[in-house]
Amino acid sequence: MRLLFIVLALLTAITQYPLWLGKGGWMRVQELEKKAASQQETNEALIARNNALQAEVQDLKSGKAAIEERARGELGMIKEGEIYVQILAPHEKEPEIKTPAIPKKKGN
Repeated sequence: MRLLFIVLALLTAITQYPLWLGKGGWMRVQELEKKAASQQETNEALIARNNALQAEVQDLKSGKAAIEERARGELGMIKEGEIYVQILAPHEKEPEIKTPAIPKKKGN
């Protein structure tokens, strides 16, 4: 009777091993579900970024306001007659202003 119980216990263990620890077992399924959820979050973030870039491209193609905004923000361009004021944070030091040297003419 003991031998039959041991044999049945071993057969049960052998059949349960692939279910829990095998290639397609529950643990592997849980691991893959976590990876899929992580990849889904990454994909959603990339889709949001792509949508924002597509909207920016559309703005740049459709009108001059977006181009002007970019020129002002990134290149520091101003319109004729405007006065540019830069407000610095308390810990920032004043930027150096480099003016091009004007060569002196000889003779006059």
